[in-house]
Amino acid sequence: MFIQIASTSVLTVIGCYDNGMKKLSRRTYIFLLIFIGALSILILLGVLYSGSRYNIFPQLVASYTGKNDAIDFPNINEYHLSPSQQKLVSILHKEYELQPSGTKYSEGVSEPWCADFVSWVFREAGAPLSNPNNGHWRIPGTHTLRDYYEQAGRFKSVQSGYLPRVGDVMLYDNPSPFGQHANIIIDNTDGAVTTIGGNEPGGIRVVRHNTPDGAGLIGYGVFE
Repeated sequence: MFIQIASTSVLTVIGCYDNGMKKLSRRTYIFLLIFIGALSILILLGVLYSGSRYNIFPQLVASYTGKNDAIDFPNINEYHLSPSQQKLVSILHKEYELQPSGTKYSEGVSEPWCADFVSWVFREAGAPLSNPNNGHWRIPGTHTLRDYYEQAGRFKSVQSGYLPRVGDVMLYDNPSPFGQHANIIIDNTDGAVTTIGGNEPGGIRVVRHNTPDGAGLIGYGVFE
């Protein structure tokens, strides 16, 4: 009895589907097929390349889920900081309060601007970076940012056991929530690292990381 009812229901659904398809125009039907095919390809690529640096899905997810992780700019004990670290923290606090558009840091270019933010802040702090490709102060990409630190002998991998300090840059790749990304450490107390980064959900965002060696972190660019 149950099998007969189930079979009847399936046939009814199929019949309704066929009748609905017959009412669609040929153009609409082709459009639906293309849409379903494209969606299937995107899902397949998302699965196959979930760990790729070119995968944008982590960033898309983070743009909706990451805002709840943000905290206010903390009160930082500057007693043990060097003058250059103190200047850097002061600049970062000011930019956090201003929350300007990312084009301020990218010389007017509309692009993902986390590395631009890092470059601009260090230039303002009197410790400019140097793009390995052209010598310019602005480094617009996180991979080039890592190249800079490696060539300068100032890159520490996450496996090195290095203890990051204020002013160091945290460098990420997939599967971090932001894929390729960079932000700046403003506090490291009792193993909990606090960072500030540009082009995070909400603009310039402060986050406290209770597990600083989390997913996607590849290493640190040493400040001084």
